[in-house]
Amino acid sequence: MPEPVTPVTFPPAFLWGAATSAYQIEGAVREDGRTPSIWDTFSHTPGRTAGGEHGDIAVDHYHRYRDDVAMMADLGLTAYRFSVSWSRVQPTGRGPAVQVGLDFYRRLVDELLAVGIKPALTLYHWDLPQELEDAGGWPERDTAYRFAEYAQIVGEALGDRVEQWITLNEPWCSAFLGYGSGVHAPGRTDAGASLRAAHHLNLAHGLATSALRSAIPARNSIAVSLNSSVVRPASQSPADLAAARKIDDLANGVFHGPMLHGSYPQSLFEATRSITDWSYVLDNDLTLIHQPLDALGLNYYTPTLVEAAASASAGPRADGHGASAHSPWPGADDVAFLQTPGERTEMGWTIDPTGLYDLITRYTREAPGLPLYVTENGAAYDDKPDPEGRVHDPERIAYLHGHLSAVRRAIADGADVRGYYLWSLMDNFEWAYGYEKRFGAVYVDYATLARTPKSSARWYGEAARTGVLPTVSEA
Repeated sequence: MPEPVTPVTFPPAFLWGAATSAYQIEGAVREDGRTPSIWDTFSHTPGRTAGGEHGDIAVDHYHRYRDDVAMMADLGLTAYRFSVSWSRVQPTGRGPAVQVGLDFYRRLVDELLAVGIKPALTLYHWDLPQELEDAGGWPERDTAYRFAEYAQIVGEALGDRVEQWITLNEPWCSAFLGYGSGVHAPGRTDAGASLRAAHHLNLAHGLATSALRSAIPARNSIAVSLNSSVVRPASQSPADLAAARKIDDLANGVFHGPMLHGSYPQSLFEATRSITDWSYVLDNDLTLIHQPLDALGLNYYTPTLVEAAASASAGPRADGHGASAHSPWPGADDVAFLQTPGERTEMGWTIDPTGLYDLITRYTREAPGLPLYVTENGAAYDDKPDPEGRVHDPERIAYLHGHLSAVRRAIADGADVRGYYLWSLMDNFEWAYGYEKRFGAVYVDYATLARTPKSSARWYGEAARTGVLPTVSEA
């Protein structure tokens, strides 16, 4: 007789959420005063996205948000993480807000609160107003000050209703995929610019945190969402350990160093001194960046495996961020990226819940006492409706069960993890991959934009309602 399975039970106050971003779902890119962001420009540039696809309509959330919120409530979600489109609120990235743009987010937040769903607002999920990019973008210091002004505007408009605030989503992608490898908007390939962008994103975070403190009630929470890599050496040889340290600096230390500790790793400066002299780090910058946080968001998909290679090109990330002749890892040409073993998602990313456990426990040590949220975690699969129109995705259910179990194990071991946001609520525009990769718990028919909750959405909703993970066989 098989041993009974011990239920995986979460704390009563644990938040069960799903996440999206503005450009991936909203559409309505030319309505109510919105102007182009770098992703509008990038996706309309031939050869930049799969099939030349773009977010002009996306999944039309701008017009369907009420139905989408009702769907979230029906599923049993207790939290929803969304991002604000900067160019919908402040079309040039400067000056006064367009109130009709802010009104959309006011209506969305009111709709969420009316059904008991906590809103978590991300100020920046990669969609810089094009006018600011034309002025130099994130490699320019002025962009950080513009971002702080934008944060103040949104904070004053929504601070009375939104308790959870996130300044930046995955600044690593903004800096190194946007300005280094060029596989993300704005598509630039300049190693020095990518490092300048990283610093100014750090500065933007610090300035925005201070601006929000002056604009929102003290009870509210301010965080940042980092896609910190779980970097593993291929062996314990000194060369492989040095390679892992170099990538850890470029993936993690470049952001959490200033944000959490008020300093950059000295080894990062040494590894990149042939690329930049870091003279743009001005006196007092690290103080401005190192603002007290109320929480930290962690985004996790797959670990990174590296080894030393005397003449290797770092090339694209092994976790599937896209192919490019340009590296997103400045100063790491002597590091080779290896494919981690195991089952993979449609993105080619290895499924490894131990990486999420390791990430959570690492940041429990890096930032003792700081509450943690898993602000993104999920998987893309080739989901298709059956003849009755139902969408069964047992692979995603197994993925979620494994990763949520890893979260619970970390909590049992002392980590203060207060919520989990599944990526993503629904299928959407997946950046340079266009619409070919489906991360959603809800299936979207792109021809009709009809939404159909997949079996994983029902499974996750049951977990949200009960606080207990259903077994995989219960799906």
